[in-house]
Amino acid sequence: MKTKTYLSALALAGLAALATPSAAADLENLYKDKKVTILFGYGVGGTYGKTSLVLSRHLGNFIPGNPTVITQSMPGAGGLKSANYAYNVMPKNGMNLLMPPDMSMVSQLLRPTKVKYNARNFTWLGRVFGSNNLIAVRRDAGVTSIDQVKNKQILMASTGKGSPTFIVTALVNGLVGTKFKIVEGYKGSHNAKLSMEQGETQGISLAWASWKSDRAAWFTGGDKSYALPLVQSGFERDPDLANVPIVQELVSDPDAKSAADLIATSSLFGRGLVLPPGAPKELIEPLREAFWKTVQSPEFLAEVKRTKLDYSPMKGADIQKTVDKVLNMSPKAVAMARTAIFGK
Repeated sequence: MKTKTYLSALALAGLAALATPSAAADLENLYKDKKVTILFGYGVGGTYGKTSLVLSRHLGNFIPGNPTVITQSMPGAGGLKSANYAYNVMPKNGMNLLMPPDMSMVSQLLRPTKVKYNARNFTWLGRVFGSNNLIAVRRDAGVTSIDQVKNKQILMASTGKGSPTFIVTALVNGLVGTKFKIVEGYKGSHNAKLSMEQGETQGISLAWASWKSDRAAWFTGGDKSYALPLVQSGFERDPDLANVPIVQELVSDPDAKSAADLIATSSLFGRGLVLPPGAPKELIEPLREAFWKTVQSPEFLAEVKRTKLDYSPMKGADIQKTVDKVLNMSPKAVAMARTAIFGK
């Protein structure tokens, strides 16, 4: 195919041949005076909203053409509503990005009839941070250890079955034998925290990064603190939570440990961005480069520090490899986790 014909064909699709010497100019023309939207599946007050907003203020500076970047909240089903939308409806022209729920891969494995996407087909641009999930309760809930919850019912707020507020809490119930009672329907972690603060519920399972972002004071004061951490989901204890066990330490059965490992994978994905399936492949590397330059920039780092967000960036290509590993996990581990969380 002649170069002129090739370029014309791409132009019909609204793209330029990014592999040509004029790639930078073509990409600049594509994004100049355009609007890029970051979609996230929770309320605006949590770490998804905050991280999306910080990215929106800096990402456009590193995409050729300097497009305006905005954010859009689409809460529902623990973040799955936004993932389903991104996969099936979101325009695939490079102008729309998703901050996927950290449990999106886990949900696909555990609830294949409920999700309407295949996470393999999302293209990761990178992440800002990953985080263990922590089950914490009010100190006046009447328990001081996870073992005591085996004999006392504790009300737990949840944003939906696709989120760690449900999945981690239900996993601990199923594997450890605790009596957490999950109350669904809260729109985002901000509202879930308010319910705990107002006494509607007594605890929540959230990313430790989410707790730290606006409720760090709840965990200070020693035995007089407002909140008490009970157990965390991850592959190892977070340094901030060195005295809090991970789920794998509470079970002895190898299959139960594997089930806990499966849920712990959400700690790797954290808060990042993906392109929806079908987006032009020519945009992948330029957008991955723009993302990495963004999260390494002094201005971005300064705002992360100011807004008290966690920071442990990871490149998109590396996350993509992890996604494939997660989705190829042992069927036995998947079945064990599904039974522990949703029952037989």
